[in-house]
Formats: sequence, structure tokens, C-alpha cells
Amino acid sequence: MAAEDTRVARVLLDHVGARPAVLLSSHGHNEARVAPQIVQRIQAGETVALTSDAGTPGISDPGARVVAAVHEAGLPVIPVPGPSALAALVSVAGLPEGPVHFEGFLPARATARVQRLRELSRLPASVVIYESPHRIEATVADLATVLEADRTVVVGRELTKRFEQVHRCSIGVLHHWFAQDTNRLRGEFVLAIAMAAARPASEMDLDALADAAAQEAGIDDWLRALCEAMPPRQAAKVAAQATGLRANDLYERSMRLRNSAR
Repeated sequence: MAAEDTRVARVLLDHVGARPAVLLSSHGHNEARVAPQIVQRIQAGETVALTSDAGTPGISDPGARVVAAVHEAGLPVIPVPGPSALAALVSVAGLPEGPVHFEGFLPARATARVQRLRELSRLPASVVIYESPHRIEATVADLATVLEADRTVVVGRELTKRFEQVHRCSIGVLHHWFAQDTNRLRGEFVLAIAMAAARPASEMDLDALADAAAQEAGIDDWLRALCEAMPPRQAAKVAAQATGLRANDLYERSMRLRNSAR
């Protein structure tokens, strides 16, 4: 058995009364080195079970390198369906019929995270993301900034574990749910964000029109000058008052300008 953490694996093994002949450590830091060893064991006739601490190997967990090495050696890889936060939440989220995009973890840096959320918001698909307890509050705030307040979001906390919770609400009130109980900020999270409702044809190119309007008004020059004298958020508000464009869009534009200038 190859386990992400042998200590965690032993708890499960003791619970089911299993005793593998060999218990290997295979995690994100040693996976490349361990993969050939696992291949050699399988080639020698052994059977190797690959596990992660929680969830499923290879889905935002270590394991993909081992699996790829076994495939490349021409050996069989047999899936054993198990606890996966992605599949578990999608099955109970009640998402609109259509494609589902699995993003995994968002960028850790705030600017990059907001930019990526903005890109995801335009996808013609529901989006599933993972998040850690250290960044869940910041991500919830970013969702409220970027997405429509009435868009549906489903939060899965500690799925398939002892303190599992599933909560379905709109983006606009999600922060209230977390604020009601600080324990809700603990654990590992998966969020399923429903795809945006179809917009009228007159609104389909709203982002493109806003971008063109910004270019025509020379807003980039405005933002560069304003950001030299004040914080980007304040600069965006001033520019919004002068142009009639949305402050959030102008803030994102100012951050992109700042990043591109680096």
C-alpha cells in the first residue's frame, strides 16, 4: 500500500483490520522518486493500493505521477471509487443541467485569485473549486465582489468526514452563513457555483462593450494617473464617478494594468 501519510493510513487499516505486507509513503514531495519503485513492485507481481489522506488520489491530491508511471509501464490501473469531495458535492448540489468545470484550488494571491474568478464567471458552465480553511473567508469575499449576488453556490465542508456540512444559498448571503458559526470556517471546503443564468441578447456583449468604452474614454491613462496618487480601490471609485463604468470593473482593470507594468 502506498499512502500519502502512513500514520493516517494506519488508522483506516486498523479500523478495517487490514495488514498490508508493505506500507510505503508516497506524497507530493517524494512521489517522483517513489513512482519507479511502485512500478517495479507491480512488475514483480505485487498489487499496490494507492491512497491519499482524504478524497481521491490525483484529484487535487498526490497520486497523478504514480498513476502516469504505471500507465507508461504498460501496467493496469484499476479505479476504486471512494470519497471525493468533487463528486460528492456535485451529486447533491442541484446544479443546472449542463457542463461542470472543476478548477481545483484557486491562486493564493488575492489579485490572481480575483482575476481567475472573473475568468471563471464567464464560462458557460458551473464551476467547482476547493478551498482551505486559511483562505475560505477571503475567497467568499472575492466571490461576492466578482459574481452576481443571486447566483447559487453550494458549500461542502468536511465532506465524508465526521463534521460534514452541505449548505446551499446565494452568493450574496454566503458570508452571513459563515459568520453565524465560527466552526464553519474549519475544515476543508469544496464550493459548487452554478453557471450564470442566460442573459438577454442585449446584454451578451456587456463586458466587451465596457472594455471598448474604457478604451475610448482613455480610462487606462486615467487609472494609471489616479493610482499614482491613491490606492487602486479609491482610484476605481473616482474613475467610476467620472465615466459611469462599474467601480469593480475599473478596479480589476487597474490591477491588470499594474501587474502588466511589472
